[in-house]
Amino acid sequence: FGGRLPDPVTASPAEVAAFFAGLGGAERHRLVAAHPGVVGNLDGAPVALRYEANAAAGPHVLAYDPRGRGLIARVVGDLDTATHVAVLVPGSDIDLGSSDRLTRWATDLQEAAGDDTAVIAWAGYTTPDGIGVDLATGRLARAGAARLTRFTQGLDAAGLPDPALFCHSYGSVVCGLAASRTDARDLVVMGSPGMRAANVAALRTTAHVWAAESPHDWITHVPHTEFLGLGHGPDPTSPGFGARVLPAADVPAHDAYFTPGTSTLTAFGAIAGGELR
Repeated sequence: FGGRLPDPVTASPAEVAAFFAGLGGAERHRLVAAHPGVVGNLDGAPVALRYEANAAAGPHVLAYDPRGRGLIARVVGDLDTATHVAVLVPGSDIDLGSSDRLTRWATDLQEAAGDDTAVIAWAGYTTPDGIGVDLATGRLARAGAARLTRFTQGLDAAGLPDPALFCHSYGSVVCGLAASRTDARDLVVMGSPGMRAANVAALRTTAHVWAAESPHDWITHVPHTEFLGLGHGPDPTSPGFGARVLPAADVPAHDAYFTPGTSTLTAFGAIAGGELR
């Protein structure tokens, strides 16, 4: 990096933000031109520069890595003017090639929340692919939690509001493991196999914790247990867990929590927009 860019592995998002704050506009743009793949994925870098670096992947792309199955984070709404920010954390089988589904959910959530809310469709970790042992273990969730933690720290370093995290399916395992290390103001899980925590207190977070589970969701047939590393623990909608349970009886399927007209999307919009506490 010519001694100029912070090391993307060792530099904290706060250090990255401080580095860019010390540069002039022309110098920033030269770095984008020279190292788009680094700047575009550098948590703590200014949002506008990350958009510029990732422009080849489309508008409002906050992170982009085409290697392997691919990773991407797209923004719906205006981060520059947003007073509320939400991050969607997906479950299995979401990657660069299938991220349009996550972007559609983000679009529906942003419309429900209103213009002062920006929603980030964060396909930013390697999700379980198909049905296999990865769905039942925490291996990918631990790696995803580290990436989610750094990503949210980058939002904070860029001066953005504390986010509401919306965590679907296996994504709720990721969020459960990251909960104590983020500044999330709300933590919303839906269709969750568990959060690798016995209860809300075990998450060690100050965030409001919400949970939704449809009676029509196949996840209701999955044992909510953990034994020798397999399984992810109690159902977050169970009375003993301590989350605030959202209505979900009208949600027809596991992947339908963000469907317009459902009680869940209405509640999600109110949470994302800061109207429901």
